[in-house]
Amino acid sequence: QVQLVESGGGLVQAGGSLSLSCAASGTIFAMGWYRQAPGKQRELVAGISSLAIAKYTDSVKGRFSISRDNAKNTVYLQMNSLKPEDTAVYYCAADPSWAALTSGTMKYWGQGTQVTVSS
Repeated sequence: QVQLVESGGGLVQAGGSLSLSCAASGTIFAMGWYRQAPGKQRELVAGISSLAIAKYTDSVKGRFSISRDNAKNTVYLQMNSLKPEDTAVYYCAADPSWAALTSGTMKYWGQGTQVTVSS
């Protein structure tokens, strides 16, 4: 069983920046961030493997950056040039399989952290 502890998030004005971090209780291959806005389906924001292979959804490319510290079992999401449409609850997730990242069937999930971008 892997536990995920998220930190970061909050309220920021449009154009601003926020960072999220997620610490896992053990080593796991695929880690990522998903988000869910009110009335919308959960979507993958970005994911990264322990080999530093990264994947981003198109709407955040060039604005968000995902990274991880394998020694600390921690994944980070740096969010720049934030837009009101980025407002959502952001969830950290992890799974031994990279395929689970793209299918959204990650085995382990964090509790979620709110990101609110005001216009």
